[in-house]
Parts: sequence; C-alpha cells; structure tokens
Amino acid sequence: MTDEINPGGGKPTESSTVPVAADKPVAKPPPQPTPKPPPAAPVEPADPPPAEDVSLPPFVAALQTALPGAVEHVIYWVGDWSVVVPADRLIEVARFLRDDSVTAFDYCSDVTATDWPSRTKRFDVIYCLYSIRLRHRLRVKVRAGETDPVPSVTEVWPAADWLEREVYDQFGVNLVNHPDLRRILMPDEWQGHAQRKDYPLEGPGELLMEDPQDWLRLQNFTDEAEIE
Repeated sequence: MTDEINPGGGKPTESSTVPVAADKPVAKPPPQPTPKPPPAAPVEPADPPPAEDVSLPPFVAALQTALPGAVEHVIYWVGDWSVVVPADRLIEVARFLRDDSVTAFDYCSDVTATDWPSRTKRFDVIYCLYSIRLRHRLRVKVRAGETDPVPSVTEVWPAADWLEREVYDQFGVNLVNHPDLRRILMPDEWQGHAQRKDYPLEGPGELLMEDPQDWLRLQNFTDEAEIE
C-alpha cells in the first residue's frame, strides 16, 4: 500500500500520490528538401535582320562598302541598328566609323557585354556609338570566348577607358592593349566576375540560395551574432 499524507501531518493519502511522468517520445528530425537541379542555361535571343522593305541606313551601307567582309551580320530591332564584326577587325571598323563623313561616330556612349554560357563565344561585347553632328546611333557587337583577345578601343574613343574596365571587372573579357586594365567596381582581390550567368548569387564560395527569405534569415542571424 502506498504512503499517504493526511492533513494532520501523518502518512500520505492515496488520493495525493504524485504520478510518474512517462518518457516523452524522441522528436524526429524534419525531412530535408530534395535539392533542386541547377537551372538551365539561358537561351540566346535571335538577332533579327532588317525586313526586306527596310532600307539600310547610309552609315551601315558605307561601312559595308568601305570594308568588305568586316560586317558579319546586320541587326535591326525596334528601330535600332547593330552590326556584328570580328574582333580582329574591330579597330579598323572603329576608325572608319569615327572618321568617315557619312558615319561620323565621334562619341562612344557606353560599352557593355552579355553572357551566353552555352555558346562557344559566350560574350557579346557591345559598343554603343553616337554621332553628335549627324545625330544617329549604332551598336557594334564583337563575339568572344573566355580567353579570346578583344582589342581596346580607347585609342579611337578615349571615353571607353573606364567603360571597358567595367566590362573586364564584371565579365572577365580579355581586353588587350588597354592603358590601365584593372577592376573598377569590385575590390582587387575579388574572386570571379559577378555578371557572368554562372556566378553564384551569394558570391564565391557560398551556398546557392534560391529563396530570398532564406537569405534574409541567414543575414539576420549573422547580424545578431555579431552584436552579441
């Protein structure tokens, strides 16, 4: 018979017996999500040629006439003209476009690039030109692989200096004969080139997080640890 406690201070009563707690079941770890496969490489958009009823502008026709074979492809899209030229003829094309009276492209307003990893020549290096006197525009594209040399156009348009540095910094394009080729946005010791399509979203050496909420939770945790 179990000991009992009575109000007078004697042995415990049967009704006041403390039950023994049962062992709690061990919690199972939450199931781990199945890793997602890497996304497919982006597909390069088509470069549409001008329609049959659209005439070439004088500055494109003059370039094709003066430098046969220098224009590999003519592109016309929503009113903008572009030409694709080989890298080894870029300087020749640039000088003509600047100096000829029909073209007179005296201003390089921008240099940028796009990356298509599935292509052998993955980069399009794009020069945006403008004629202040004639008020017309043209884009010149050069296609290049990771190690293919692309000559700097700073000798033709000095304004391209820092613009080409940004293309080198963000894409790693092998620009040659540039007067001061070094990073301009990222620190000198930065790993990789941040605008390439295959660059990790969270930086080099980090885990890929596709959900922005996961990134925010990790960032908040890091900040709290630093404060403590």
